[in-house]
Amino acid sequence: MFSGSQNEINPSSAVAIMVSLLVAIDKTSAPSNATPLCFSINSPPFRHNHTIASAYFSAVFSGLGLSSNLFALVVLAKTFHHTKSRSRSSFLLFLGGLVFTDFMGLLVTGSIVVSFHITHFNWRQLDPHCHFCNFMGMSMVFYGLCPLLLGAAMAVERFIGINRPFARSTAMSNSRACSTVAMVWVTAGCISLLPLARLGSYHLQIPGSWCFLNISSRPLDMIFGLIFSLVGLLSLAVSFLLNTVSIVTLLRVCCGQGSAQRRRDYEVEMMVQLILIMTIASVCWCPLLVFIAQTVLSGSELDVRHLLLWLRFATGNQVLDPWVYILFRRAILKRMAPKMDWSRGSIVSLYPTISTSFRKLTRASLGGTIERLDHIRLNPDKARQEDMPLPVLDANVASSSI
Repeated sequence: MFSGSQNEINPSSAVAIMVSLLVAIDKTSAPSNATPLCFSINSPPFRHNHTIASAYFSAVFSGLGLSSNLFALVVLAKTFHHTKSRSRSSFLLFLGGLVFTDFMGLLVTGSIVVSFHITHFNWRQLDPHCHFCNFMGMSMVFYGLCPLLLGAAMAVERFIGINRPFARSTAMSNSRACSTVAMVWVTAGCISLLPLARLGSYHLQIPGSWCFLNISSRPLDMIFGLIFSLVGLLSLAVSFLLNTVSIVTLLRVCCGQGSAQRRRDYEVEMMVQLILIMTIASVCWCPLLVFIAQTVLSGSELDVRHLLLWLRFATGNQVLDPWVYILFRRAILKRMAPKMDWSRGSIVSLYPTISTSFRKLTRASLGGTIERLDHIRLNPDKARQEDMPLPVLDANVASSSI
């Protein structure tokens, strides 16, 4: 979709690798007369009928999410091809990777859940060796961690771009952005494959339409559940910390005085989108991640109703992510508020009374970073000279001068 994406690893390729690995361990599976591991706790058929897990909810969420992500991908592709800014193009690559991952996650998991509600297939007859259940469990973990890890990677990219602009201009290219997205996919894929090494396990979950990691206090299951929860929570914490520092720095620069102020309207737009992505991910995923951690640590019985409720919250993240970019673009905001000045410092100009407060706050909290940005803003030519390496004198000239 985007240029410069040769280094990317397509999630569909990762899915194929997962399936081949599942088939490779067929020799180690349990005897045919024994209960397969994935059905050892919950075995079909089920008589539970939770409204939150009904066919209606699954079909609506999957349809809305797939159409939204597909539309966002088209808009992102058009914007990317018309973008000349390097910082914005790399941010769009990250955003494109996020939207594409959400699309694939809904396509893979949603098709399985909707198919179950339509056909009411029997898991034990369809999947006697748990390959299909393990595949869905890995997909749930993989496509669950990817958006959180990508959000943290985007926060790091924006932090470097705003606080270390010269370092970012040489360090972050489009190919490196694609490599970072690929590394996130590989990391999430490795975590999802841990149950194949007997660290944790995937089990069929009530009401029988999906498989997920076994949420229990058994040692190996507890370790895997904590890994899943802590990786997700740590990603959200990193995003919150770095985005907070970036926002404070950006507001300080936007509130700066003088006619030589840099144009940072696109950076404000990107930060608004990133803050919204982080907020949506926190609201959608924190309840499920905390619920899993609390359940495995306390050793209490799994509350199926709350599990289904928090899972639906997490699914909402894949539906809402694309609308952040669809709705919160400068082109859309200009149409919604045509009388507003969107040329520079547009968002901050709405609240002129906060300029002094943020100037004092950011100077006290960020110190050297703000001083450096002010120096660059007021003396751009001198700043470039200071960043140039010192000249190396010729040996003959040096000896003659001595």
